[in-house]
Amino acid sequence: QVQLVESGGGLVQPGGSLRLSCAASGILFRVHSMGWYRQAPGKQRELVASISRGGQTNYVDSVKGRFTISSNNAEKVVYLQMNSLKPEDTAVYYCQCRAGPDDYDYWGQGTQVTVSS
Repeated sequence: QVQLVESGGGLVQPGGSLRLSCAASGILFRVHSMGWYRQAPGKQRELVASISRGGQTNYVDSVKGRFTISSNNAEKVVYLQMNSLKPEDTAVYYCQCRAGPDDYDYWGQGTQVTVSS
């Protein structure tokens, strides 16, 4: 059974930093990409950052220059380094993994990130 477990969320002040981790367990035939989504109250879920098996990265404009996604394919772990955090970054962050020949999406349970003074 595939399971994604996020960690690293919490409460930080504006301008602070957090590092999110997502560890995948179980059998994954082939990982095509991994990413981080977030959803804030009253807002739609959005893709924050993604990284492909080949190392290509993509970021939503609002986090460019502040967030960095990285992964260790051998260990099946993906990270999101978040710097210069803003109150608008407050959301539940979800880890996502697209894998297998059918491009099935697996999801973590989410971790709360709150940016507030």
